[in-house]
Parts: sequence; structure tokens; C-alpha cells
Amino acid sequence: MSAADEILDIVDEHDQVIGQSPRGEAYARGLRHRCVFIQARDSTGRLFVHRRTATKLVFPSLYDMFVGGVVGAGESYNTAALREAEEELGVTGLPQPTFLFKFLYTNGAGHSWWCAVYEVHSDLPVQPQVEEVAWHTFLTEEELADRLGKWEWVPDGLAAWQKLRNWRSAPEENAP
Repeated sequence: MSAADEILDIVDEHDQVIGQSPRGEAYARGLRHRCVFIQARDSTGRLFVHRRTATKLVFPSLYDMFVGGVVGAGESYNTAALREAEEELGVTGLPQPTFLFKFLYTNGAGHSWWCAVYEVHSDLPVQPQVEEVAWHTFLTEEELADRLGKWEWVPDGLAAWQKLRNWRSAPEENAP
């Protein structure tokens, strides 16, 4: 089955399932669906950063500071986060990524998707999935900040990055 044929849950503005659709159709028609974003860090705290392959359905060849992807039909955000992190990093045995927050992303073309943001720390050597990742490295926060204005980044990842920075700067507001 191709990525375009993968079945996704279609959700409303409250993240409630209202139907299902193949991924390619969901993208083409701008149907709201679910995605996971996982910030992966190595043992020294550096961030996994990569450039997407040219064959990706959305944002080909752009840089990203998250691994992740769509949540399949009937799949939970938590299950998708672990699956996507292990797939894209090319590892098995990752700890369950820690859920941080969720937000509704809307692009300038009127398309939107629910984004669940996670983080995971791992010392496992990565072997990124060649179908997903064209290039990768680990960067410090400072190195990443230096590249934000120089590299072309996926827009939803940039939105998640900014929301994550805001979330981390207001810990009292994020307490359970």
C-alpha cells in the first residue's frame, strides 16, 4: 500500500472523528486529520534535525526539527508517536515519547490538522528511514536557532517549534 492509500481518521475542529479517507484524498481535499510531532534528543540533549526526501507527499525536501507523521485510522496519538519515532529514526526499543501538548495547525491555504507534540530521549544509534530522511544530524539548541533563518523548514514544524518554546517558557501554565 502506498502512503497516499493509508486510511486516516478525519476529524472536526474539536478533534472528534467524523469520517475516514485515504491520505492522498485527505491532502487533496484539505480534510482535517491528526499528526504527531516528536522532538528526539540524544544523550547530550542535542536535537535530531533532518531534511525530508524529495518524494514526500507534503513539504518535500524541507528541513524539520521533529520526526513524526500522520495518525492512522483508529490509532491513538501515543501509539502513532512511538511508531513514527521508531520508523523515522530507524530504531527499535525507544521509550514511549512523552506527550507535551496538542494544537490545531492551519496553513495559509485553509488546510488544517491536529498536532500532538511529544519528546523522546534516546542513546540508541539512529539509522533514519531512507524513504523519509534525506539527510540528518544532531544540533544543539543554539545551532538550531542559528539555522532557523537560513534553511527552509516545514511550516507546521516551525509552528510546533514556536509553540513548544512558548510552552516551555510558561511552565506554571502547563502544570497538571
